Amino acid sequence: MIGRRASVASRALACRRGSAAVEMALVTPIFLVLACGAVDLGNYFLSEHAMLKGVRDGARYASRRYPVNCAAVTNDTSAVAVATQNLVRTNTVDGTGNVRLNGWTSNSTIVVSVACNTDTTYRGGIYTASSAGVPVVSVTATLPYPSLFKAFGITKTTINLNATAQAAVVGA
Repeated sequence: MIGRRASVASRALACRRGSAAVEMALVTPIFLVLACGAVDLGNYFLSEHAMLKGVRDGARYASRRYPVNCAAVTNDTSAVAVATQNLVRTNTVDGTGNVRLNGWTSNSTIVVSVACNTDTTYRGGIYTASSAGVPVVSVTATLPYPSLFKAFGITKTTINLNATAQAAVVGA
């Protein structure tokens, strides 16, 4: 009787049926985390690229709309700044276009500023005789990134997308 129990146990341990299912059950969670992480990372870089493109477009637009006289303004709220914010967020000056990123519903995340660069190495062209300096417009945007992991409750960490672009003002 003891020999018979030993042979049943040894046959059960030697049996390989079902080992592939057990291995798959162990590997599947790791594979899913890696696959979801790759998708989320790709979406992060796509979102960052869209935001950076919008900020660059806004800086180029604003550099052609501000006057060439150098007047420093922090967090501008003028009509030019609002049009620039609309362009950054929706790709249209009036703000009626589709948003570049889902959830980007407010212009308050976009800051338009003008600074006077007084370094003489930048003076040339229309700014050769300027004593006030060269006006440089800066457009900065910050937006929370809607992570796939955060949506599923895996993490509570908030990651922000940040983008900044500058352009010398060439005149209205």
